[in-house]
Formats: sequence, C-alpha cells, structure tokens
Amino acid sequence: MLDIAEELNRWVEQGRDFAVATVVAVGGSAPRQPGAAMAVDSDGTAIGSVSGGCVEGAVYDLCQQALEDGESVVERFGYSDEDAFAVGLTCGGIIDILVTPVRAESSARPVLATALAAAASGGAAAVARITSGPADLMGRALLVRSEGAYEGGLGGHPELDRTAAGEARAMLDAGRTGTVEIGEDGSRCGQPITLLVESSVPPPRMIVFGAIDFASALVRMGKFLGYRVTVCDARPVFATKTRFPDADEIVVEWPHKYLQRTEVDGRTVLCVLTHDAKFDVPLLEAALRLPVAYIGAMGSRRTHEDRNKRLRDVGVTELELARLRSPIGLDLGARTPEETALSIAAEIVANRRGGSGVSLTGAHTPIHHDGSRKAAGHIGSVA
Repeated sequence: MLDIAEELNRWVEQGRDFAVATVVAVGGSAPRQPGAAMAVDSDGTAIGSVSGGCVEGAVYDLCQQALEDGESVVERFGYSDEDAFAVGLTCGGIIDILVTPVRAESSARPVLATALAAAASGGAAAVARITSGPADLMGRALLVRSEGAYEGGLGGHPELDRTAAGEARAMLDAGRTGTVEIGEDGSRCGQPITLLVESSVPPPRMIVFGAIDFASALVRMGKFLGYRVTVCDARPVFATKTRFPDADEIVVEWPHKYLQRTEVDGRTVLCVLTHDAKFDVPLLEAALRLPVAYIGAMGSRRTHEDRNKRLRDVGVTELELARLRSPIGLDLGARTPEETALSIAAEIVANRRGGSGVSLTGAHTPIHHDGSRKAAGHIGSVA
C-alpha cells in the first residue's frame, strides 16, 4: 500500500472512498513482492498493480465488492493447470492478496491516512495489519513511528498492540516489508496471528567518490534505481553541478573526511571511482569498518593488488578486505561510462537481492531472489 502512497494520499485529501489490495505473501515465481498494491476508488478509478497484469481484473472486482460491503478479505491466486489464461498467475507462482476498504466511516481510515501522508512526504513509518487471525480484527491498522511511538490499534488483547508495535519497529529499522507471526494475546503463545508490516523509509544513499566521467553515468543509474545520490571529490573544478546535474548533493571535500562526518546505514552503497591511492586508502580504511550495504572500488587488477597491499599496511584485516568489491562491477564486457555504470548497478542489485550475476538462460537458479530468505512474506511449502 505504501508503494502507491503519493496517489492514495491525494485520494484521502480529496475525501475519496477506496479499497486497497495489497500483496501479503508470495510463493514460487511471482511478479510482485509483499507490499505491492492496487487501489480502486468509488468511481472505479484504479491505480497500482499486484501482479503485473495476471490477476488485476479479479482483484479489481474484489476491491469494488469491499467498497460495497465494507469487509476486508484475503484471497489467494495461483497457477491453473487446466487453463493457463484463467484467473491465476501464468508464471506459476502463488500470491495472497489482502483487500481492505478505506471508507469515510472506516475506523482504520485516520491511521492509514496518517501513514500515507508520512510515506508520501518521504518520512519513516510502518503500518501493521492483520492478514490471518480472528475475523473481527481484520481491517484494523497500527501505525508505528521510527522513534517507537504508535497510534491506532489492532483490537483484541491489550498486549497485542504493544507486541505488534515492537515487531513493526524492528522491521522499520531494517527498511523491510513482510509478515510476522505473533500470538493473539501478544505473546509467542496462543492462537497465532499473522501481521503484514509495510515499511516506508527515506531513499537509500549512494555516495560516489570521484568526479569523473564514469561517475556521471553512475549518478544517473543510481537515481534510476531510487537512490539519493551524493558525489564527493576534493577537486572543486570537477565536482560541479554542471557536470553532475542529476546528483542530489555535490560535496567538495577529501573523501575520507566527508565519510567520517556523514550519516550512513545498512542500505548505503559506496562507490569509489577515484583509483588514486592518496584518496582511496584513507577512504577505504574508514569505509570497510562501517555497517554499509556495499563497498566497491574502481581500478585495474594491478591497482587492486597495490591498493589491497596499502590497506593491509595501515591495519585493514583480511575479514574487512573481504567486503570490498574490486574491481567494481560485474563482468559485462563494459567499455563506455554508461556500460560501466550498468555493470556496477547490476552488482549492487545482485548484492542487495542475493542474485548470482549469471545468465538466467540455462541456469537452475530462482528468477526472483529474496535477498537473504530472512524476509517474511513468503508462502511456505508450495509446489
């Protein structure tokens, strides 16, 4: 739902009634992941997608029905062996869809409205909704802020909201969307309840060190992938808005000094394109000790070996060095700045999603990876 927050927030501001269908679990090869959403308003206008076209028609009907009767429902869609073009997923996957009416009189509307406003403005917030459990609790919502405060409620046992808020806060901190099971009374015991937690967090950061031609192409690629991109270089003649019009921020400073003072987190990617020891070594010495998602450095294999030796000489351990992706990027045979940016972006995506980087043709690997398989929201034991 939060993936279409801007549009839905406008609907709320306009006072429209609507129903929102959200992917809550997937199994097999499914085109959209938990959190993907489609919404239909009372005039029949539809936005978003839950399956890339496979089951949109049926989900549209479910949304209209929810607007009429005011009831939340979870529906499963899967592959049909008898008729691959019947309502189902022709890719062979299974998805569970939660359909929730958001009408003027809905008790969850104020909570969802606040969550949509926060997500639309780029703020950090998580929404928890029950997808499996007592029927009288379906359709309720709990909003959790990054500092731990929460509003709304799921009903039921008094401890349920407290436990759900704790689980949602943990997923928000990680920037994850998925499902989690807790007990109906808020403990790990008792009748299980499944919660869908949707997280909305500010865009992850990409910091590109080295204001070179390859950096310009990488900035454009980073923006395309949804990163907030910073370019950092100590040379003011190169680090200019004219050369990097797509960058969100341009910093003229020694790279290692900037890295020491700026904020990074577990989603941040660092791309070191300077391939100059006086910049690279102090920068990578600091970077390899930070809890970031990806660290890559450009250079030839000779540059790589020399750089690793220099890093060892200043005390970087083998375990720390193992985090470094160098030479940066996947082997695509890239030549131009744009091709090189594509190879770097491909490695970043593979690292983030748990991909192997090999061609899918002839491979026996999953098309859609879960990154770590730790994220909830997957249907267990499906054929």
